Amino acid sequence: MGILDIYLPIAGVSLDVVWLLVLGAAVGVLSGVFGVGGGFLLTPLLIFIGVPPAVAVASSANQLVGASVSGALAHWRRGNVDVVMGVLMLLGGLAGSAFGVWIFTLLRRLGQVELVISLSYATLLSILGWLMLVESSRAWLRRRKPGQPRRKLHQHNWLHGLPLKLRFRRSKLYISALLPIFLGFFVGVLSAVLGVGGGFIMVPAMIYLLRMPTAVVPGTSLFQIIFVTSSVTVLQAIENNTVDVVLALVLLVGGVIGAQLGTRWGAKLRGEELRALMALLVLAVAAKLVFDLTVRPDNLFSVVGLDT
Repeated sequence: MGILDIYLPIAGVSLDVVWLLVLGAAVGVLSGVFGVGGGFLLTPLLIFIGVPPAVAVASSANQLVGASVSGALAHWRRGNVDVVMGVLMLLGGLAGSAFGVWIFTLLRRLGQVELVISLSYATLLSILGWLMLVESSRAWLRRRKPGQPRRKLHQHNWLHGLPLKLRFRRSKLYISALLPIFLGFFVGVLSAVLGVGGGFIMVPAMIYLLRMPTAVVPGTSLFQIIFVTSSVTVLQAIENNTVDVVLALVLLVGGVIGAQLGTRWGAKLRGEELRALMALLVLAVAAKLVFDLTVRPDNLFSVVGLDT
């Protein structure tokens, strides 16, 4: 063990506390700038440095609580949180998180949870990174050629014709309450199975599907992430005993600091450039996951059944 190494009892490994603080701070910055929990990067990064996947998923969800609270408070002070929208997403998210923990427990009993986590991350991050890179490139080209027509933000589609419509005054929308509930449910399942806040899917969906104003999206996303990830943490600790409190606390300290910095930086930096950098980072993590899944391991093991 090194001088600054800290032992993680549930994970069963010793890691450098400085690196863990840096990881937590980096995820906190993403949380403040983009309104995403950052677990979609934190979980695979923890796996890279030696944390077992099941522990990385559950502990990441716990760390996201602190980073999301810090970021949400900063947006709340600016009046950029749609509470009604956030509560509906939360209702769906709580149901989704309970269902997701059940799926996670089933996969763990079958011995397939690590493979499913790695494959899911490799697929999701590859698709997400490519879409973000294409979208940010188009935004940069539009800025360089201002004469090109822009797409209207408030175009409606068949989803806006669903029943149970409510008026969301902060977002200036009149849409079905089923949309945010279903979106929250899907994100809750992802949070439980993959240890993510779900903001990397929720934020684009809120902008392009629900047609919410961009300024309100990050704060509203973080508002519901707080409660969904709290639910996932409690359920994972009870059902699977995979929450490493020591790991989560170290990441939490870095995450809270990083979220405050990210909120300030996000107000100053150009959006398409940030999205392009984030897309490249996501694609790099996806490439590392694909490499680890395909490369020949140093030690080969086989399981042989013996006749009795």
